[in-house]
Amino acid sequence: MQWLAGMTITADRLNDHSVDEVSSAGAVASTGWSISSFEGRRVSGVTTVNLLVTRTGADVPQSAADSGNIVADPPVATLPIGWRPSATANGIYGNGTVDGEFSINTVGVVSIRSISGNAGILTNTNTRIFCTWI
Repeated sequence: MQWLAGMTITADRLNDHSVDEVSSAGAVASTGWSISSFEGRRVSGVTTVNLLVTRTGADVPQSAADSGNIVADPPVATLPIGWRPSATANGIYGNGTVDGEFSINTVGVVSIRSISGNAGILTNTNTRIFCTWI
């Protein structure tokens, strides 16, 4: 940061907001999924995880047409230690056709909780999962 005449020193200005930590390894796919990429990024205490996963098992359908529910909230992956929230975090996922909500629990399990559209998540579909927490 460049200090200019008249600037007040504050805690925020003293923090340079550089990346504290980045990881691209350690996420483990659940049965029926593969991980194309994982990125964990931590800046000033804010953690962001970004996964690109592919469904390798059978299609993940809604529990009933137009319900938005998925049977048993299927697990997709487990995040590595150090990249898990201290309380359950919810985020969004999407693949260009369907989207919905997922959760990450305190042991790092990423589970799909809801889905839009009646197509479900089809086999061989890539899906982006993204979540941020403090």
